[in-house]
Amino acid sequence: MEDIISAVLDPDTRPEDFAALPVPEHYRAVTLHADEVEMFAGVAAEAREPRRAVHLDDVAVPEVGPGEALVAVMASSINYNTVWSSLFDPMPSFTFLARYGRRSPLARRHDLPYHVIGSDLSGVVLRTGPGVYAWKPGDEVVAHCLSAELEAPEGHNDTMLDPDQRIWGYETNFGGLAQLALVKANQLMPKPAHLTWEEAGTPGLVASTAYRQLVSRNGAQMKQGDNVLIWGASGGVGAFATQLALAGGAKPICVVSSPTKAAICRAMGADAVIDRTDEAFTFWKDEYTQDPGEWKRFGRRIRDLTGGEDPDIVFEHPGRDTFGASVYVTRKGGTIVTCASTSGYRHEYDNRYLWMSLKRIVGSHFANYREAWEVNRLIAKGRIHPTLSKTYALADAGQAVDDVYRNRHLGKVGVLALAPHEGLGVRDTAMREQHLDAINRFRRADRPTTSPR
Repeated sequence: MEDIISAVLDPDTRPEDFAALPVPEHYRAVTLHADEVEMFAGVAAEAREPRRAVHLDDVAVPEVGPGEALVAVMASSINYNTVWSSLFDPMPSFTFLARYGRRSPLARRHDLPYHVIGSDLSGVVLRTGPGVYAWKPGDEVVAHCLSAELEAPEGHNDTMLDPDQRIWGYETNFGGLAQLALVKANQLMPKPAHLTWEEAGTPGLVASTAYRQLVSRNGAQMKQGDNVLIWGASGGVGAFATQLALAGGAKPICVVSSPTKAAICRAMGADAVIDRTDEAFTFWKDEYTQDPGEWKRFGRRIRDLTGGEDPDIVFEHPGRDTFGASVYVTRKGGTIVTCASTSGYRHEYDNRYLWMSLKRIVGSHFANYREAWEVNRLIAKGRIHPTLSKTYALADAGQAVDDVYRNRHLGKVGVLALAPHEGLGVRDTAMREQHLDAINRFRRADRPTTSPR
């Protein structure tokens, strides 16, 4: 691994030098173990500690198959699917790996008693398999997390509809929280040249998710002048939704849970912010009964911030806790677009406010290659920026997962893999200087120290 690190850090290393580097037989990776899937059985959600399930192991380097690439991972990040994986909830990820393993002899590589997790990376291509021509050893890349086979017709209009679509590092093995990662070549995108490895390794999943959900024709199709209600607007996916709304001429109404998170939204440029904790919005009277009076109070508060207008779009991802309110406050003919359900999967709402007001609920899941490419292009142009607040070492990934589970973080939490320290990988220093304040926005909010330049 030291030879690989030295080659990446040396600006004079040529593509043929990377191609000549020997690939080790083993690498260090953050894993889950199949024999521990029952460790949280019967344990209340608030008492679970996902870090207990997270290990750092030496694992075998997988064979690089047709259409694939082996990447030296410089940095990665924690997403909420990493939390789900580590809790073995709503089901163990080994169920996905076993199902994938039955698909073909090549897919059988993924069905192992350990799961290398992680759905983001920034790094350098080391090897490519047969049939890969767009990428070569030495290319500096980031990866989105859509893994699709595309042997069925359904996926050829929108890759996310492929019946063999999976999320890499969650429903497949050999993910990004590791020194090496195996991806399909059509997951790769150019690394934005003005970002460090750890910054570039954080946006992939969340920025692409937000783009499809909010901007794409497959989502809410946001337009200039729209009012967009964004739950968790300072979090992983919400912070990118906030930036995309601002960049696209819409007005984000940012819902957060603390003054620090409210300040982050204002720093991004949002002027309509609701601290739901400070204003004591409670949408459920008890475990079984929602409170329409709180929906109405919330709606009035939104109109206070928009000059009397209701949201054209509600950007949903908390799920159970907020969904009834989301349906209620959306304007007539408006759209509720939902991905994930971090507070619970069983959504309840009063259908009268949907059907009689001609509102739409749109389900959205990650993004196709084109959507991921478009949002990476916006990042590379400096139109939107990473939301990295804190970076951990690979050995501390379990603590990073626990922090995300406990909502102790702002924006995104990064993890260094082969990068020996923060601040490396910048190729365009002039562009970085131009956007440095925005790049460091979440770092400053998390800890007021000097950040990498």
